[in-house]
Amino acid sequence: MKLNRLLERVEIKEIVGSTECEINALTMDSRSVTRGALFAAIEGTAVDGHAYIGRAVEAGATAILCNHLPEQVAQGCTYVVVADSAAATGIVAANFYDRPSEKLALVGVTGTNGKTTTATLLYQLTEKLGYKAGLISTVVYKIGSYEEPSTHTTPDAINLNRLLARMVDAGCGYCFMEVSSHSLVQHRTEGLRFEGAVFSNLTHDHLDYHKTFAEYLRAKKMLFDGLGKEAWALVNADDKNGRVMLQNCKASRQQTYSLRGVGSLNSKILETTLEGMLVEIDGKQMWSQLLGKFNCYNLTAVYGAALLLGHKSDEVLAALSALEPVNGRFQTIRSVNGIVAVIDYAHTPDALDNVLDTIASLGVAQRIITVCGCGGDRDRTKRPEMAAIAVEKSHTAIFTSDNPRTEDPNAILEDMIAGVGGHNNYLAIADRRQALRTALRLAQSGDVVLVAGKGHEDYQVIGTQKVHFSDQEEVAKYFEELRIEN
Repeated sequence: MKLNRLLERVEIKEIVGSTECEINALTMDSRSVTRGALFAAIEGTAVDGHAYIGRAVEAGATAILCNHLPEQVAQGCTYVVVADSAAATGIVAANFYDRPSEKLALVGVTGTNGKTTTATLLYQLTEKLGYKAGLISTVVYKIGSYEEPSTHTTPDAINLNRLLARMVDAGCGYCFMEVSSHSLVQHRTEGLRFEGAVFSNLTHDHLDYHKTFAEYLRAKKMLFDGLGKEAWALVNADDKNGRVMLQNCKASRQQTYSLRGVGSLNSKILETTLEGMLVEIDGKQMWSQLLGKFNCYNLTAVYGAALLLGHKSDEVLAALSALEPVNGRFQTIRSVNGIVAVIDYAHTPDALDNVLDTIASLGVAQRIITVCGCGGDRDRTKRPEMAAIAVEKSHTAIFTSDNPRTEDPNAILEDMIAGVGGHNNYLAIADRRQALRTALRLAQSGDVVLVAGKGHEDYQVIGTQKVHFSDQEEVAKYFEELRIEN
C-alpha cells in the first residue's frame, strides 16, 4: 500500500521524502524491520523508539513515523513527523488493514473488574444466537471457534488491527474486546470505530501506572469520549463513575444498568445455590450457572448490550441461561472429602471483597480459608487493603506470592501484613505452592478454600522469568492425592 494512503486521517506536522513509496509491513520493533516496512518510533514508558530509528533504516525501513526527526536523515527513506506517533500508529494500522473495525460490530468493555467475564459472555451469547464472533480478552483471543493464547489484555495497535482483519476475513460479524486503561492512554485503540461500549465499575487498581485515581478514571473515560453519534453506551448506574463516563459522550443511545433499581435496565438475585442463581432481569426470570452479585452485574450488562446490538429479549434470555462460567472466574473444584476450592482472578480489594461476600452468602461454607497475594512492581497501596479484607472475611488467610517479579516476595508480604490490624488469623508463606497445600491441609469437610489472584493464569513471574504454575493444576493434584488415599 502506498504511504500516502496509509496517512489518510493522520495529522502531519512535517514530511521529509516522498509519500509515493510502497509499504508492505508495519512494526514498532526495530528488530523486526524488513525491507519496505514502516517503522513507528514510539516513546514508551521504558524504551523510546526514536533511539532505534537508525537501526530501522539500516534494516531496510522505507518510512519512519516519529514525533521528531533524528539528527541524521537518510536518503531514500521517508520521515513522517506527527504530534503523537502512538496515536498516529493506530490510524496507520487501521488504514493498512483496510479499517477492519468498520466491518464489524466492535464492542469495547472497560472497567476495573468484570471486563473479561462480560466480554467473554457476550462472545458466548452471540455464538449461541447463531452469529460468528471474535473475542479479545485477558484470557484468550478467539476468531469464531479458533483460539490462541492472549499476549495482552488489549494488543498494540498493529497487532490489534491485524487480529480484527483476520476476524473480518473469517466471516465474523462481531468482536467483543476488553479495553484496558493502559491501552487507552497508549492510544492502542486509536483509529477504531466502536459500535458500543460497556463500563462495569471503577475501583482501586493500576495506580502504579496512572499515579492518581483521577487519571485512572480519565483513562477509562477515553473509550466513551471517542464514541461516535451512531454508537451506544451502557454503564453501571450503581457505580458513581458510571454517569461520569457519559459526560460529553456523543453516543446517541445511552443506557444504564443497576441492581438497586435506579437504571434504565434493572436486575436482582432471587435465589442462590452452589450450582447457580435465579436472577430477574428487566422483569423476567432466568437461571444462570454463574454465581454472585458481581456476576449478576455482568449478566445484566451482557443482556443490555445484546439488546442494543439488536437481538430479541426472549432469545437473549434463553442464551444467557446456557452461558458457562469463564475460566478462572469463580471456578469451583470439589474434593472427595467435601472440600470446595474456588479459583478466582480477584486481584483488587473490591474484587476480593465481592468474591468473599459471594461465598459467605451461599451459606454452605463451614469456614472460609483464603489464599491471596499481591503482584510485585505494581501498586503497593492496595496490599494492606487486600490483607485487611482477607483476615476480616475469612476464618484463616494465607498471604503468598502472586507474580513477585523483581520485588522481594517477603517485602510484599510485609506490606500486606501491615493491614491486618489486631487480627492474628493469618499465615505468610512466600512459596505459592506451599501456601496452597497448607490451605488445603487445613481445610475440612464443608470448608471453602478461596484461591485468589491468578485465576486462569498458568505461570508465575519471578524476577524476569515466567515459570509455569497453575492454581487449578495444584488444587486438582492435591484433591487427586486425597482421592487415592481414600
